[in-house]
Amino acid sequence: MTDIAELHAQALEGTGTIVAGIPADRWHADTPCDGWDVRALVNHVVSGNLWAAELAAGRTIEDVGDRLGGDVLGADPVGSYAASAKAAAAAFRAPGALGAPCAVSYGPVPGSVYAGHRFFDVFIHGWDLAAATGQDTALDAGLMRACREGIEPQLEAFRGAGALAGPLPVPAGATGQTRFLAMLGRAG
Repeated sequence: MTDIAELHAQALEGTGTIVAGIPADRWHADTPCDGWDVRALVNHVVSGNLWAAELAAGRTIEDVGDRLGGDVLGADPVGSYAASAKAAAAAFRAPGALGAPCAVSYGPVPGSVYAGHRFFDVFIHGWDLAAATGQDTALDAGLMRACREGIEPQLEAFRGAGALAGPLPVPAGATGQTRFLAMLGRAG
């Protein structure tokens, strides 16, 4: 199986393609994430990428302070995404990063755990962005399988933390992607 740093990097790349394809008139479109428009959701992902680059490199929340709060997209959201994705991928690919502790708000946790959480977030929000902007919503089958295997044991913890909605009903004969999205509280 591909290691979590590579799965994360692949999700970053796929979501980057979606971010680059956002039409100019869709940046304020609603997303499947309650209360977040497209720009706010991209900002959330970019902020998460920037945090990952810092925390996977051994910094603490206190070290970072509030400099990653607010709008981290600036005038070039696509460029901001690309730079943040490059930094986040490099941070988890660094020698020893997956075994090192990351001082996240719910930790410390090993870098591999944090990379897994970032993988889930980037991959799932990529679908949210594609759905909100009229792009292809087909998920990469290998990444979807890896995400499902990683997230299923943690579903209740994610739901309890408010990171995921409850499951949706699944129609008979639903595709694997529809079942996966319904597990995450998304209709697709």
